[in-house]
Amino acid sequence: MWAAPKWFARRSRALGCSAKQERRGNRNVAVTASSKPSESEPEVRTAAGVLRGGREAGLAVFRGIPFAEPPVGALRFAAPQPVRSWEGVRPAVAYGPPPPQSSLLGASQDTDGDDWLTLNVWTPEPDPATGLPVMVWIPGGGYAMGNSSLPEYDAGHLAGSGAVVVTLNYRLGIEGFAQIDGAPANRGLLDQVAALRWVRDNIRVFGGDPDRVTVFGQSAGGGSVAALLAMPRAAGLFRRAVAQSVPGTYFSPELAADIAAACAADLGVRPTVSGLSAVPPARLPAAGEAIFAKTVQWRERWGQITHRPIPFAPVVDGDVLPATPWQALADGAARDVGLLVGHTRDEHRLFSLIDGVLGQVTHEQTETALHLLAPGPDGARRYREAFPAATDEELYELVNGDWLFRMPSLHLADAQIAGGGRAHLYELTWSAPGLGGGLGACHGLDVPLVFGNLSSGQPAVLIGDPPSPVAEELSAQIRRAWTAFAAHGDPGWPPYDPDHRLAQLFDTPSMVTAYPEETSRLLWQDHTFPALPLLAR
Repeated sequence: MWAAPKWFARRSRALGCSAKQERRGNRNVAVTASSKPSESEPEVRTAAGVLRGGREAGLAVFRGIPFAEPPVGALRFAAPQPVRSWEGVRPAVAYGPPPPQSSLLGASQDTDGDDWLTLNVWTPEPDPATGLPVMVWIPGGGYAMGNSSLPEYDAGHLAGSGAVVVTLNYRLGIEGFAQIDGAPANRGLLDQVAALRWVRDNIRVFGGDPDRVTVFGQSAGGGSVAALLAMPRAAGLFRRAVAQSVPGTYFSPELAADIAAACAADLGVRPTVSGLSAVPPARLPAAGEAIFAKTVQWRERWGQITHRPIPFAPVVDGDVLPATPWQALADGAARDVGLLVGHTRDEHRLFSLIDGVLGQVTHEQTETALHLLAPGPDGARRYREAFPAATDEELYELVNGDWLFRMPSLHLADAQIAGGGRAHLYELTWSAPGLGGGLGACHGLDVPLVFGNLSSGQPAVLIGDPPSPVAEELSAQIRRAWTAFAAHGDPGWPPYDPDHRLAQLFDTPSMVTAYPEETSRLLWQDHTFPALPLLAR
């Protein structure tokens, strides 16, 4: 999986409200009679009703805004449904509850309510005349964990740079991504589309321009962005996309259904809507955890995802997601959408730390990884020949990082160009000084740098305490690039093309140069990242 270690976790709880209570799913929401808004309590009128937010550091902030009805009861495992309207003024000062999710690696287990499908808005000025670019963040977490209320996703710094920033929640794990008989596939992705439709219909009153929407996300969030680029239901809902550390794992329906059957069997039910609906939502993540813990026993059936245990991912079902992102983009599905895509240099070191093998990878572990993950029947040999001076641990890190994030991200840029679109490529090569400096430019390092939260939120531990002036400047540079791209499609360096392969390297100093991972690129150049199959029945 590609979630944060335990010390990245934060448990958050929605703040209580006073005044008259109105029921929304299982969550109490205070709704008051309308009154004139104050400077410190800005109000906006959305399609569903009036919202009252707050002011923070000169920004108007609205939290816990429902963009769809709670997906429970008759709506369990269904496509998201539009939120019902309300009368009076609904306070929007507390984050909504996180969706049910795995407790592995310390993810939040707050279950205070079922109004999981909410979003949050930071804006310099909630005025329809402002017309600022809009950035919509999709959190990562292996499609099994994720929560927009994490402090690392506080968007104050980004919005302060001149954008309206939206962060959102979506269904995870079995609720959002399991292939279930009688349910639409990719419900988590459909939730994201519903949030983007809400943005289209409502963001103008927050000061945003609905014609300048950029989706951005990291890890599973980056994979979600890639999927949205390939989804007909998402067409026209955003103009630009930033995909950070895109995972290469998308499932065939057969593989996803087999995993769902294993999860349902662990719960003692059938993998159907009626069977799984008998299990309370809070209990479902435990089944995913159980499968996660013993995926190696399914290696002959599930293949590569048992090496870096990945029980959930978008499903290439032929409907919600008609094709993999690489195939869809190469066919021109997103040629009118600007793409900014990239990865970190040392993507896998964080996972080696989580797995307890950092600094002590064995020859046998390296051989297993090479034979399972390297492309082509002679991939292991080709890796060793391509990197003759590499140690076993270096090869282990390279093949894992290439398979899971680095080459999928690069190939997304190549596919976009092949389909007639435009792409900008980057690589984060700055070595994180935190935790003794041993993780290099690891997975997740880009999150605090993009949001500018260098001393709050658990990923800030990678930055070091206190943040250095170098880190502050690099973060400011990345934020300028992301917001400039959202505003007018140019992050500040030349577009990527198959002849020059220019990329922005974020480092000290940063530079524009030919993509530095040329050896890995050549090893993977003929790989297509197809939907992962079920290997045996």
